Amino acid sequence: MRVLLTTLNSKYIHQNLAIGLLYHLNRGFKGLDIKEFTTKMPVDEVADYCSSFDLIAFSCYIWNIEKTLEVAKQIKHNNPSCKILLGGPEVSYEYYDVIERPYVDFIIVDEGEIPFSIFLEKYPELISIPGLVWKKDGKVISNKLPEPFDLNSLKAINPYLHIPKDELKNKVCYVEASRGCPNRCSFCLAGLQNRLRYMPMDYIHSSLQYLMENGRTIKFLDRTFNANQKFAISVFQFILDNRKPSNVFQFEIKADIAQNELIEFVCNKVPKGIFRFEIGIQTLNDRANDAVHRRQNFENIKSFVRRVSERVEVHLDLIVGLPYDYYDDIKYTFEEVFKLFAPELQLGFLKFLKGTPIRKDYKQHGYRFQQHPPYQVLESKYLSANEIKQIEHVEHALDLFWNKKRATNTLRYVAREYSIFEFLKGLGEVWLKTSSHKNVGLVGLYNTLYHFSKSNYPDDDLLIELITLDYYLSHKIKPASRFIPEIEKQQRLTLYNKLGLNHHKYRYSFHPVHFDVKHLLQNKDVRIKSDILVVEFNGIDYPKVVV
Repeated sequence: MRVLLTTLNSKYIHQNLAIGLLYHLNRGFKGLDIKEFTTKMPVDEVADYCSSFDLIAFSCYIWNIEKTLEVAKQIKHNNPSCKILLGGPEVSYEYYDVIERPYVDFIIVDEGEIPFSIFLEKYPELISIPGLVWKKDGKVISNKLPEPFDLNSLKAINPYLHIPKDELKNKVCYVEASRGCPNRCSFCLAGLQNRLRYMPMDYIHSSLQYLMENGRTIKFLDRTFNANQKFAISVFQFILDNRKPSNVFQFEIKADIAQNELIEFVCNKVPKGIFRFEIGIQTLNDRANDAVHRRQNFENIKSFVRRVSERVEVHLDLIVGLPYDYYDDIKYTFEEVFKLFAPELQLGFLKFLKGTPIRKDYKQHGYRFQQHPPYQVLESKYLSANEIKQIEHVEHALDLFWNKKRATNTLRYVAREYSIFEFLKGLGEVWLKTSSHKNVGLVGLYNTLYHFSKSNYPDDDLLIELITLDYYLSHKIKPASRFIPEIEKQQRLTLYNKLGLNHHKYRYSFHPVHFDVKHLLQNKDVRIKSDILVVEFNGIDYPKVVV
């Protein structure tokens, strides 16, 4: 029997750890192969490749299930005798509408290591395969779930060997150091396994070593990497002892439980720029947190972020749509969290993942959500559809202007002087109208920011000056002068000599401003002072401000 383990990743840079584990655990099975595709590839192209196999095993997630089912249907059309086996979180719960489709033969629910190995050994005998959902005489049969997989079985496994080494450096390489989560957040599947099972340290070390030697970006899949502080520090130390200069690492951290020993380790031993911490805050509304079984201490989170930010790039997450979280609550949370000025802030919307408690209890809170992936909230007792649309404007402007680092100086100032939530909401609405009918490009983006600010904050010259600064800092080659005039030619010549500027080699812009330029660069806030903003362009790198 020829068997293909496969999946459709959302992007080429991603790789699927699950099928890598299954492939290398069963590498002794003759006829087993592995291949990864992307959701952007044509259905016919993927199906044509797969149709020559006897069994296709797909790894299914929220981002690929619809395309996977299209491919499965086409495979059955090409080769009716080919069997389709699905596994993964998207088919482990509420799977009846999937298994009833004529082009889906089998589903493996929950952990796949034990069921898949037994499937290869026993097929076509099905009744003794744990975790298998199948059909007989038009009836859906669900076999008993397997015992938890013994993670020590992975000691000698390298799930990345099937990926050519020259491709690894261009991919996000995933490491699984534990399974489960100590938290029980009702919107997350990880909370269903309310305990942690750690991988053997030999497996973690060998996986890391291989990926550090051959890859670049390494992301840990653990939902709470620092649940065991000593474990986290030991992995950090192994990374520091063995990493290559080009390696970067990402971890999901629960910041409010981080103890001083871990914080001191990060602040004193981790070189700047190699770690990225993703921290889920979600909401500051205590009642909403209680409703989804979350506990957190925002003061501890703030302290953690401020202490590690000089060393670590911090990514913060918020969720819109939680129970008892009204529009004003979301606005308050956003305002407070934005003022931490993390390099990236994600304003996500609640998704009703199959199997999660919040999906099962949706009627209690009057939820209406999309019936197809990504199952995003549409409205509830606490948020109207119109309020969600307004928050979507905030999210869009946040991503365009803050997360993409196009207006960081401007938005820091806005957050200190005005409502950053209202500013981004208004900006997002204007941007939608401006960009919906044409490709406005980067200059158009700054024109939109300028005209919105000029219209809504007409007396704030500082705001326009900071937009000008951000505009110049986004261009490697000196762009056309915009928003505020440059100083006169004679004054420019004086500054060339005073500052020792090489106008034969570089190009410069000179603008009179009302803030202390050096203070802004050093402290990232505005101090009133008459000054000259000088920006130097070399045509290759992003420009620098001359002080």
